[in-house]
Amino acid sequence: MSHDLFLAAREAMAKCHAPYSRFPVGAALRTEDGRIFAGANIEVASYPEGWCAETTALGHYVMGGGGRITEIAVVAEKMPRITPCGGCRQRLAEFAGPDARLHLCDETGVVQTLTMGEILPLGFAGDILK
Repeated sequence: MSHDLFLAAREAMAKCHAPYSRFPVGAALRTEDGRIFAGANIEVASYPEGWCAETTALGHYVMGGGGRITEIAVVAEKMPRITPCGGCRQRLAEFAGPDARLHLCDETGVVQTLTMGEILPLGFAGDILK
């Protein structure tokens, strides 16, 4: 089932806007009801004011009504087994529980799967701000 998520991330990556870094990235999220939300990185001349692929996917997810995220896939054109940056790990952790599976992909598919809890074991929890 994770291969379709990889395909959604790869399709999103093809739509990126990365004229400065020339480093296309795609991400896709799946909710427990099966919906998929994808995004690509979007760069602007004022670094670092662009959006990472994971952030773009999360924007689509929030605007699409949210839900429990069960899986995430990330892929980069120029780097096998890309991982989300630190900021995106935190963003993802706030919307996906520690058991959500994170699929790290190369150009052909998933090469490694771990959980959000494994990639961000000591992330901030939103409830501490209340």
